[in-house]
Amino acid sequence: MQRDDVRHLDRLARRLDQLGPVALIDPLTENMLGGGQAAGLGNPARWASSAADIVLYGGGFGEYIPNTVSVEAVPAASGPDLFWQHPNWTGYPVTAGMVLTWWAPGLVAAGAALAQLRIEWYDAAGALASTGTTTTTTAPMVRTVPAGVAYARPAVRFSAKGMWVIGESVLALGNISAALLAGDRPVGEGTPAYSITRYNHAATDGNGDFRDIGLELVEVVSSATG
Repeated sequence: MQRDDVRHLDRLARRLDQLGPVALIDPLTENMLGGGQAAGLGNPARWASSAADIVLYGGGFGEYIPNTVSVEAVPAASGPDLFWQHPNWTGYPVTAGMVLTWWAPGLVAAGAALAQLRIEWYDAAGALASTGTTTTTTAPMVRTVPAGVAYARPAVRFSAKGMWVIGESVLALGNISAALLAGDRPVGEGTPAYSITRYNHAATDGNGDFRDIGLELVEVVSSATG
């Protein structure tokens, strides 16, 4: 690895800036959401709402029970919003310049009254930096991660009272809107938090500009994962 990359990994591995855990973004991940969350199943802690008049029903009774979202009051123009929560961080880990695709086709198929698809952007300290939105909810939302952003928090905004099964949802790397519109529904693979163990590094033989890195990752398990 080149020197700048080595220095970055070295700081993470030796916990020079904070204790961790660390995020690993696998470029081959098809759906960054957890498995149960992407399927709309189980633990209601996988979602959060911006108002008390959004209630989840069903999923709390079992890991494989579908979650139904109920909007129990006439929404204002500013919400309410339903957020897809990361189990460890403010949002899903991202880097500036990365392209994301966000969609909730399960709610669309259920006929939910959706006013917007939304992605809230947060900096590394967890402060809200900006929000991306679209009112075209019957097609995926594609956005580029802004500068200074470390986390993406996907959401939907409702426009009317009602009750709908959440169903499938996708937060993907790159623009996969064509595949989603064609019916592809990648399962949630998650973006787990890790601790780094067994770290070592040494200069590459014959070239001091590069170094060989060795480390192991151990997943940090949260009760709201999946």
